[in-house]
Amino acid sequence: MNRIRKKIKKIRLHREGTHILITGAIILIIINAALYCGIECKIPFYFVAAISVVLYSLMVNFFRSPIRLFGSDTEKIVVAPADGKVVVIEEVDENEYFHDRRLMISIFMSITNVHANWYPVDGTVVHVDHHNGRFMKAWLPKASTENERSMVVIETPEGHTVMARQIAGAIARRIVTYAEKGEECFIDEHMGFIKFGSRVDVYLPLGTEVCVTMGQKTTGDQTVIAKLK
Repeated sequence: MNRIRKKIKKIRLHREGTHILITGAIILIIINAALYCGIECKIPFYFVAAISVVLYSLMVNFFRSPIRLFGSDTEKIVVAPADGKVVVIEEVDENEYFHDRRLMISIFMSITNVHANWYPVDGTVVHVDHHNGRFMKAWLPKASTENERSMVVIETPEGHTVMARQIAGAIARRIVTYAEKGEECFIDEHMGFIKFGSRVDVYLPLGTEVCVTMGQKTTGDQTVIAKLK
């Protein structure tokens, strides 16, 4: 019993999901109640009720907000800003802010992943911007520059400049960014939230040591993806 209680205490829901979960619960209850009272044969009701339970469980899982602490020295460390899978590790030309060549590491979040985003480095937020755009599948290369996206640029205590770009996907159509220009930020803090399938790109200086491989699964605020020079 104590183990169950401890597990329940660790289950937290993100504030971005409050209204959706409440509204979803009300709608599903109304649908199931109407179906139960409106027909004599209960088989369709049992079928819809089962689907409702599965659907709502997925919604609750999506809006999980786990408490995480990195637990080690954060100097020159870059952590994964999201749960998901590494889909890109390559040098690219970044033309929206840096206008130079950068190392990009991209993490794709499926609908089953936690969708809270963490700051990838400690430092000071020097730029925040949001761009409206298309809603192509998030794993496509063009999604980085053509989809709806928000960028957060951070200067580390050592003087490195790192960008984290939140990118909407084909389903995700709302990006929430908490970062504000001029504020200090830390690895253990939430940078924002993306609703449903999406991705986060991290742009790093050339010469940064990469600590992950293609296809590797990441845990936000826990997996070290790179080390700055």
